[in-house]
Amino acid sequence: MNDNTLPMQANWRFLRQHPAYWVAFGFGSGLSPVAPGTVGSLLAFPLYALTLAYFSLPWLIVVLLAAQLLGIWVCDKTGRALGEADYGGIVWDEIAACWLILACVPQRWNWWLAAFVLFRLFDIWKPWPIRQADRHVKGGFGVMLDDVLAAVYVIVILRGTMMIKG
Repeated sequence: MNDNTLPMQANWRFLRQHPAYWVAFGFGSGLSPVAPGTVGSLLAFPLYALTLAYFSLPWLIVVLLAAQLLGIWVCDKTGRALGEADYGGIVWDEIAACWLILACVPQRWNWWLAAFVLFRLFDIWKPWPIRQADRHVKGGFGVMLDDVLAAVYVIVILRGTMMIKG
């Protein structure tokens, strides 16, 4: 913490201090004064559509794994600098988790809308074991883990829906 009592406030100047901060804040989307997690989640969709949607499966897996590993580092570094491990503006965890979901569902707007709504629901609601991970697993790994678990819930629901629909 900056003065050992209060977390630092993030702003554009802070984001320019280190590339990790820029990535952790979703290239600035985490500075949104309203619902930064939702804004970061929304950013994941065009980023995926413009880039990752064109990767072959082996490369997509590599990039998704790299995004998670990068997230552990950037979220940890940024949280430490701010004095708050899971600072609200840190949204790389939402972005990387949404990419996992998008890799598992059809590339159509209705599936993407369902993915977004369900992800935000589980990320906010935090049912078991997401809430336990959020409370007890600390650092960058903890920041990433609860969103990966929320993504797993969404993937299971949407893949199950796909199986039922045939």
